[in-house]
Parts: sequence; structure tokens; C-alpha cells
Amino acid sequence: MKTSSITVQLYSSLMHSLPVARLGQQISWQCLILLCPFLFLQGKGNFTYCPAAGLAVGNECSAFAGWAFPFPGVFLLEEFINQDEESEMVQLMDQEDWKRSQSGRRKQDYGPKVNFKKKKLKAGGFIGLPSFSQEIVQRMKAHSALEDFFPVEQCNLDYLPERGSAIDPHFDDWWLWGERLVSLNLLSKTVLSMSCDSEDSLQLFATHSQGSGESNHSASPQASQTHKPNNLTPTSACENLDSWDIDHSSSPRLIPYKEVTVDILLPKRSLIVLYGDARYKWKHAIYRKHIEHRRICVTFRELSAEFTLGGKQEKLGKELLEIALTFQGKPV
Repeated sequence: MKTSSITVQLYSSLMHSLPVARLGQQISWQCLILLCPFLFLQGKGNFTYCPAAGLAVGNECSAFAGWAFPFPGVFLLEEFINQDEESEMVQLMDQEDWKRSQSGRRKQDYGPKVNFKKKKLKAGGFIGLPSFSQEIVQRMKAHSALEDFFPVEQCNLDYLPERGSAIDPHFDDWWLWGERLVSLNLLSKTVLSMSCDSEDSLQLFATHSQGSGESNHSASPQASQTHKPNNLTPTSACENLDSWDIDHSSSPRLIPYKEVTVDILLPKRSLIVLYGDARYKWKHAIYRKHIEHRRICVTFRELSAEFTLGGKQEKLGKELLEIALTFQGKPV
């Protein structure tokens, strides 16, 4: 029997067994999640990224509870801007035209005109990043991971649940764009879903609480109930995980990369940087189910080595960067 059939039968059974259902009252999906969260596992990430530990930790209701693996290449800052700054930024964006994009999104681009297939680019109508981003870019440099980050492009994406907004798993181009992808999440929380198509094996490690030394997995991974259930609340996903560590005394477990999805929870006004493996090995996506309210993503991109000092197109890269950092731009 398929999982979807089991889900329907469980849902039907639950609806007819509850007293309120027999009274003809409606039960909200939120109540069903609380009563029977396993109904909603289909299509959900089976690991959640914990910034404090740098680990992707198996979700309680998945087959990987009590297991984790290092997930490098993510830098996450909560409350990178305050609520007043957020409101001002969105107000300034909405004064400019939004262009229709794919999958229910709208966009504003500040960057050079690019033909990725032919690997050609020119300044075109690009006259710089917007003025409101100057303080944001300057603030980034207070963090070591971004102290030498010089964005040459900014893309604003507008998501709305009524439009079914989403973006499929993908890699950002790496001919033109450099290693770090920097995104500011505005207006509502969401989940960045990471997946990998590789047939190679990923090594999982048992987890244990620091100080106790006790392993958090049992003989049957499904039986572990040591983690709190994962949901969209950013603080609950990693609650108590900062005191966890990998148990190197236990035998590791091997599974194909393609069986793993990692949820990175993004609070509103948070800044995330993807680099290294998270940039080049794992695809990233935003699914419709994770757009609860209007959301704006502001992504900044730097130039690749080909367009920086010593690269084949160093001169062009320098020209584009000088334009970008005037901070006098309008959407192109």
C-alpha cells in the first residue's frame, strides 16, 4: 500500500474516532498536526540543520532520529536587521516595479545583463545596487565570513502563498557568481530545503548529550524519541541541540546522499550565507508549503575567480564591481 493511501485511511479513521467529528464540528489541520504529526511527514525534510552545533540532526519522526552528520558551508545570523529597517526596505522595494518571474514569484534585479548559456555579459542598464543596501553590505563586513565580500548583483524575490510561489531545487550558476551566496529573509519565516542527487554514501553518526555521554539512538533508529518534534518555529528546531555532539564511539551508518533532505529554518530578518559544500554539492529550494505569508528574499552575489584579480576577465569584473558599489541603482 502506498504511503498516501495509508495517510488517507489514518486521517479518515482519526476523523471518525474523535468526539468533535461525530458532533459534526470541523477539525483544523493545525489540530491534526498536534494529534497525529506522522500524517504530515510525506515530503518533509528528514534532517534539520542546527547552527549552534553545525550538524544536520535527524528529525524525531523520521527514520534518522538519533543520528546526525556535519553539514558545513552554512552561516546563519538571526535578527540581522531590526523590524523598522525591514519595513523601510520593503517600502522602498514596493516603490519600484516588480517583474513577473517563474513559479509564482516576482523579482527585481540589480546587476549586469547575462546570457548564461553563451557565457556573455555586459553592464547594459545596470547602474548599481540600490541605495538602501549600502548599510546592509557594510554591516556584513563586521563578520569574518563576509569581511571581504563585495556583491556585484542583488536579486529581490517576492513570494506569496496565493500565487503558489516556490523555487525548485537548483544550483546557482558558478561561471559568473562566486562561492558565497548571501540572502536576507524578510517579512516571514520559511524553510530552505537542501537536497543532493549523489549516489555516493553519506556517513551518519549517533548523537549524544554532552556531559551525559549517553547515545541518543537505539538499536532501531525509528524508536528514538530523544529529540523534540520539528516544526516551522526557528527556536524549537535546535532546542537543546547546542549541547549535543557526535558519538564517535558508536559505529557510523551509511546511506545514499539522495535519501537525505535537510531543512534550514530561516527566521524573518535573518541572514544566511551558503558556501563550500552547501553551495556546490547541495541544491537549495523553497517549497510552496513553506510560504505561509508574503516573503521577500534579498540575495547578494559576488564574482567568481574568472572575474576577480588574476582572472581572465579581471578588467570586466572590476568595471562591474565599481558600478555595483555606487549604490545608485534601479531595477534593470
